[in-house]
Amino acid sequence: MSVFSVCVYCGSRPGADPAYAAQALALGQALAGDGWRLVYGAGDVGLMGLVARAAQEAGGETFGVIPVHLLDWEVGKRDLTHFIVTETMHERKKVMVMNADAIVVMPGGAGSLDEFFEVLTWRQLGLHAKPIVMMDVNGYWSPLRALLDHVVDQGFADPSLLEFVSWAEDADGAMALLRRARS
Repeated sequence: MSVFSVCVYCGSRPGADPAYAAQALALGQALAGDGWRLVYGAGDVGLMGLVARAAQEAGGETFGVIPVHLLDWEVGKRDLTHFIVTETMHERKKVMVMNADAIVVMPGGAGSLDEFFEVLTWRQLGLHAKPIVMMDVNGYWSPLRALLDHVVDQGFADPSLLEFVSWAEDADGAMALLRRARS
């Protein structure tokens, strides 16, 4: 049986709240501590770099996927267990999801939102049944949660859409949800 793999979407910047970085470190350590593989965007900057370094330092396996045009910008982290370079962003996202059993979305920017909405849409369409966990550190994703409720309230999505996403306040909560989903 292959190792349980968790795709983590997160910022290529550290963000304004030091709690984001602390939780990135905690998540990387926790994934490695459970013997799970981190799948992520292969960057060595921002929260991406922190979660990967924490997983590596804790002895975890890492699987990074980066498009060729971001190798310099996101400082491609080449010392990962697996380092994949793709031609496009779309291919990057596809390879990440295909190599993961679950998805965690940490605080991030437009790229993290793009990744989240793509996996949510794929889940809604029945293209995968992987758990999606939002790591809502210090309420970072509260406006997004309200938006999703609004989309459903206004009749643009079935209420089942909300069931595809689980919410955690921190790395411990995210790990608990992942463990529950895995069993």
